[in-house]
Amino acid sequence: MKIVGRERLAAFCEKHADARQWIEHWLSEVEAARWATSQDIRARYASASFLAGNVVIFNVKGNRYRLELRVAYATAVVVVIWIGTHADYEGRNRER
Repeated sequence: MKIVGRERLAAFCEKHADARQWIEHWLSEVEAARWATSQDIRARYASASFLAGNVVIFNVKGNRYRLELRVAYATAVVVVIWIGTHADYEGRNRER
């Protein structure tokens, strides 16, 4: 998979160094993956949540942080939409 939005992940890791190892491992796995459907993601990341519009939410570091992305299955592209603390994610959802 091609990952768009790495700069968001890098900026996040500068502020939250404890997430760096998890994110680096996740990046390696996603680059090597070929997700054709949401079931391919679910098979590896059982706690992932799936929303409309091919949006996927990952729990980072035992649900301490949240990673929101959009998957274009046909073109094998993952776009990082947002990453932040669980509390920020909850607040973000209240605003929607």
